[in-house]
Amino acid sequence: MKNLAQRIREARLGKGLDQAKLAAKLDIATRTLQRWEQGEQVPDSHYLMRLAKSTGVSPHWLLTGQGHQYAKTYTPESKVLPLPVNQYKKLKLISLPLLSSVPGGAPKFIFHPDYVEKYITVDDVNDPNAFALEVKGNSMAPRIEDGDIIVVSPKLEGKSGDICVVRVGDEDTVKRVKIENEFVQLIPLNPEYEPMVIRKRDVVFVWRVVKVIKNL
Repeated sequence: MKNLAQRIREARLGKGLDQAKLAAKLDIATRTLQRWEQGEQVPDSHYLMRLAKSTGVSPHWLLTGQGHQYAKTYTPESKVLPLPVNQYKKLKLISLPLLSSVPGGAPKFIFHPDYVEKYITVDDVNDPNAFALEVKGNSMAPRIEDGDIIVVSPKLEGKSGDICVVRVGDEDTVKRVKIENEFVQLIPLNPEYEPMVIRKRDVVFVWRVVKVIKNL
């Protein structure tokens, strides 16, 4: 079965669109569509629906690769995109506070948990204390880039291999963590940045990032 990236490309080609034209229809950068088709990023549910509508394919097929590729009752003149019946479960949406930024570069004292800039709506993450942060810097690119929003769950303490928000003393950062004995490695995904090694005793918290919302 083809993966999501391949299905996005197939849907675009089936509509006879080049990447620039489809990106314009979706109101995104052409590079963003290229990343989707290369499997480097995954569009959220909002853009999956817009992809399906713009290319005329079934949302269920686009998401899962199952069922008919083209919605049976869809016509180019349709203003409503039909969805397969009984194939989607209801998602619980919640509002989370968007706090001030966390650096995706060198640690800095930027994340202020008592200051709410605004609220965003996301799928339920099953943590009443979850919150969102805007990332500044590109040490975690291409997975997390400058301007992206991350959702953090304090209930889920980070483990080795997780991407986490880490507070070291009075400084904060977002990195992949590797926990060994008395030390914690803070590992950037961008090879232009160097990993950092800190002592466990200097770590205030390691909270897991459970969702990334791309700045498209």
